[in-house]
Amino acid sequence: MKRWLLIIISALSLSGCGYNDFQKLDEQSKAAWSEVLNQYQRRADLVPNLVATVKGEANFEQETLTKVIEARSKATAVQVTPETLNNPEAFAKFQQAQGELSSALSRLLVVSERYPDLKANQSFRELRVQLEGTENRITVARNRYIQTVQEYNVLSRSFPTNLTAMVFKYQPKPVFSVQNEAQISVPPSVDFNKK
Repeated sequence: MKRWLLIIISALSLSGCGYNDFQKLDEQSKAAWSEVLNQYQRRADLVPNLVATVKGEANFEQETLTKVIEARSKATAVQVTPETLNNPEAFAKFQQAQGELSSALSRLLVVSERYPDLKANQSFRELRVQLEGTENRITVARNRYIQTVQEYNVLSRSFPTNLTAMVFKYQPKPVFSVQNEAQISVPPSVDFNKK
């Protein structure tokens, strides 16, 4: 009788420990992270075609093109492993490389507005649409990852599941952050009196 009572008490205490929730959220965060990587890879694969198309414009700014090529090289050189999700330093390095590529591509697209022949080029227009679509997909994938990690981190910090997290060493996972948080927190100045 005591044995059955002990088994029942153990089962009831384990049902609230959150172990299965940790496993589920860990797998969901890995799947969401894989989708983020998939979209970043899609973007990286578009860059060589975009660069080749832009190179056809003889007068295009070489410095802008070089920065895109270098940023892509850095972004694809960062080794991403499943452990990246649990290593804030490696995660930040990956995020910084992807941010540099985003910035370089944005600059390329802004500068391309000054080149009517390039804007009229059908291949460039198609690549631009694909790149913009990929940026949207990256945003969606990152948002899914952020939501999953948020659920995981709340679980790892809430009582009584934080006890399970301590026992099994489930550390909070890093989240995406904004690289230029100080800059974007300052409201833009608007002067309607300038001519």
